[in-house]
Amino acid sequence: MAKIDELLRMLVSQQGSDLHIKYGEPPIYRIHGQLVRTSLPVMTADDTKMLLYEILNEERRQKFEQTHQMDLSYSIPGVSRFRVNVFKQKNAVGAVLRVIPLLVKTIDELALPQIMKKVSMLPRGLVLVTGPTGSGKSTSLAAMIDFINESRSCHIITIEDPIEFLHRDKKACVNQREVGIDTHSFAGALKHVMRQNPDIILVGEMRDLETISLAITAAETGHLVMATLHTADAAQTVDRIIDVFPPAQQQQVRLQLSTTLQAIFSQTLLPRTDGKGRMVGYEVLICTPALRAIIREGKTHQIYSAIQSGGKYGMVTLDSCLKDYFLKGQVTMEDAMAKSSNPIEFERMIMKV
Repeated sequence: MAKIDELLRMLVSQQGSDLHIKYGEPPIYRIHGQLVRTSLPVMTADDTKMLLYEILNEERRQKFEQTHQMDLSYSIPGVSRFRVNVFKQKNAVGAVLRVIPLLVKTIDELALPQIMKKVSMLPRGLVLVTGPTGSGKSTSLAAMIDFINESRSCHIITIEDPIEFLHRDKKACVNQREVGIDTHSFAGALKHVMRQNPDIILVGEMRDLETISLAITAAETGHLVMATLHTADAAQTVDRIIDVFPPAQQQQVRLQLSTTLQAIFSQTLLPRTDGKGRMVGYEVLICTPALRAIIREGKTHQIYSAIQSGGKYGMVTLDSCLKDYFLKGQVTMEDAMAKSSNPIEFERMIMKV
């Protein structure tokens, strides 16, 4: 059986994004969004355990055997870093290992909207990057942090689970804290972050009511807070944040969000027609006075039309972005419709061209 490092080197050499380890299957790679089974032997439960325990020290093995799941990072010098989730399934050990490139790509290299640069330079407020799992949220946030690091003399604190991209100090001073190693939880770290004199706070994921509440408070008190959420578009993001709170608090949260929210970047990945990897489809919401009023008054159904008419502020709907890609021949109609928030309306939009 191949060693874990050999499998990961093969993954990187084939430009894959993930390695899936599961008993009863050979190692499986995700390459340009598609799962590809390797020609290696099918793994037994003993094989998967032996393979994955190579990257767990004694302390982590004991913790995993108690909790049956674990997040960690792993690196192979000169090859890449990897985000690892080890778990139990059918009483056997399984895992997914994701590639984290050694170099942080820039906003331009990732072909992200240029408005991200302007938003990165804001002095305060809440900036959210949203999308489904595996849509490149962490990569986009890392690009924004790198842009700040290149441009501003400031103090950046990141709270991540686990730490993915490593940022070296440039103009900024960057401190990266890992949940489970440097702090017990996102909420626990956020409670004390004010005493660490931050200018920018990155929250790897806003998972629960307490973390969301503390992130909004930090944005209210004059910090730029950047975070991710697993939501598909801007309107859903606003609703998700408000719905986390008890009904009695929701009007107050709407008011807080209407004053602190600066931007929402929702994204998804779709395959390129030339076969050279994937590209980012994105939706951009920038908080104008009109959008702040929509959020404050709970009229989230009006957000989509506000984005449609907000082009001069840098706003763009996902469907408009996908239409642009399709008309340039960069993605297929089938893939664009699969990622569209409204496939019927999207098809109608294309037919008018």
